[in-house]
Amino acid sequence: MPDAPPLRDRYLALIDQVVQMTLKGQIRSKEQVYQMLQEGVDAGTGEIFERHLGDRLAETQQQADNRDNELKQAKATRILRALQTIRGEWDRWQTQNQATVVLDTALRQIIAADDRLSVFLRVTDPNLPKPLNLSQLQQFAQKMRSVQELGDLSAGDQQEVQQELQQISQGIMRGLESWNHLENHLVSWIYDQSQGQLGFGGAPSDRGPWIAWSKQVNSVTLKSLFQSLAVGQSPVEWINQRPDFNLSDFVEAVSVLRYLQLGLVNWFDKLVYDAKVGAKLSISTFLGFAVIWSQLANGFNQAVLPRRDRFANGCFQMTLQILRVFAQRPYFPLYGNIFASFSGEYLRDALSYLDEPLRQEEGTQEKARILTLLGSSMRALGQIERAIALHQQALNIARTAADTSCEIANLNHLSRACVAQSSYTEAINYSQRAVILSRQKGDRLGEANALANLGYSEVFQAQQLEQADPDRFEMAIDRLQQGLELSERLGDRQSQALCLSSLGMAQILIEEPQMAIEYLEKGIQAAQVSGDVYLQGQNLSYLAEAYYRLQNSSQAIQMACLGMYLLEQIGSASWRQAAGLLIVLRGQLGEAAFGSLLKQQRGSIIAAIGVDGYDHLPDLLELYSS
Repeated sequence: MPDAPPLRDRYLALIDQVVQMTLKGQIRSKEQVYQMLQEGVDAGTGEIFERHLGDRLAETQQQADNRDNELKQAKATRILRALQTIRGEWDRWQTQNQATVVLDTALRQIIAADDRLSVFLRVTDPNLPKPLNLSQLQQFAQKMRSVQELGDLSAGDQQEVQQELQQISQGIMRGLESWNHLENHLVSWIYDQSQGQLGFGGAPSDRGPWIAWSKQVNSVTLKSLFQSLAVGQSPVEWINQRPDFNLSDFVEAVSVLRYLQLGLVNWFDKLVYDAKVGAKLSISTFLGFAVIWSQLANGFNQAVLPRRDRFANGCFQMTLQILRVFAQRPYFPLYGNIFASFSGEYLRDALSYLDEPLRQEEGTQEKARILTLLGSSMRALGQIERAIALHQQALNIARTAADTSCEIANLNHLSRACVAQSSYTEAINYSQRAVILSRQKGDRLGEANALANLGYSEVFQAQQLEQADPDRFEMAIDRLQQGLELSERLGDRQSQALCLSSLGMAQILIEEPQMAIEYLEKGIQAAQVSGDVYLQGQNLSYLAEAYYRLQNSSQAIQMACLGMYLLEQIGSASWRQAAGLLIVLRGQLGEAAFGSLLKQQRGSIIAAIGVDGYDHLPDLLELYSS
């Protein structure tokens, strides 16, 4: 039997065959060309075919450009059109076959793994350069369902692998079916509700995304999960109520929650009529879904389920994947915290789990940004040492990754954390470095925050001195004013809220409470617009202090109650500052007079935090006093 011709000769012959058939009118459609390529090109040798096709295209293009012989030029032009058709179908062939190779490789990895769920989540990660689309995911499920060859595994191992592949496949197909029902209702809840906050914050109710989505799915697992989220039930409680939860349920939830989150973010990002509102809602979506997965991880850790560790680790993988996508967005909140656009008990205790997925992650730009967000949130909770450790780690990674904006942000956060520890000299040092670096790099947002932090640190340092020089205060306040003016020019409400809060506190320290009130009221408005609950609570607490200095007990009680409640709801230890002031006022006024003033403010307080919030206030005062 003669040897097969070399690939070069085979592929040149294939190209010539298609060209000649085209010139003779024997090619009826592009699909016919595609089928010839499918049959004629061996898997793994596409690079050879492409090289020879490229050479023929270049040679023919040169002949078509030569006008010395019109007859030859016309023929070359016809050949060139045929070659271009081959090129188009070759590109299609590559796309189709590359997807097949990717799926086959991923399937082999899953079969060989000890933790098949972890590998499944990795090969379907949306952070991959070419993540799987819906069609490919469906094809992947079909490949798993039809697997026959499992290598040299024992009979028992083969049965286990087959069962898990079937469960993963079933979960994918159920998830895609549920997504098919949900896709057209992705944002219907926004149009259905006539009032209320968009996003995932606020008090649980019968309106909003989760309850709307629960009505569109037939899956028992998804319907119960959505209903529990709609009424504010913790995912931890939901897991504990599902002892029959299995791998198929988990993969189904992964498939649907991924597409819900990605779909919402894409929709919010396209709110061209108000890009800032869209960015705020996208931030809320990223954080909301990350928190759900982190809380589910906690639920699995506590549950009595077979292989619960794999489910918990899978949840942490999902959290990390979401945060990595988020960290690459231009609106990632380097100066915000996890509470942006949220309120209520929905986020309580979630931060304890959000940093878990990062422990094994290599140092990357995304990791630095995520650690920045977590560090800022830890400081809001009062966990200063932990916040400093996170910011130091983020600072080192950001420098290595040459992410200057992230580096400046962490210098600013470290300055603020040092103030919380009364380490004012160190705080000034960090903020001065942030001012210099931000001006060198033209980071105006970083500069606005650096000026605010520098002035804030200098105010506290001046106040600490027994014989404080008034000029020290004036210099510090001047820096705060510069930061405020810059943040106003930038239109950044988060930075404005920080500067106004710092100016208000400075005015209190220099015994100018009336001026402090003007700054703090504006600061509250800016914090509300930016969605920063922590800064709202802080400003309200400072405002209570200013009214107390003016001997306006009624207003002091109202502001302290609101600040105390908001800060306690997000788990911040700073709620105790406002509670302490209320206890002082109660001691000075007496129980009867204090109670009377509190009742006078009942309407205003309920308008802000609801009846349940108002009724919770005595519990907080009792907790503070115990």
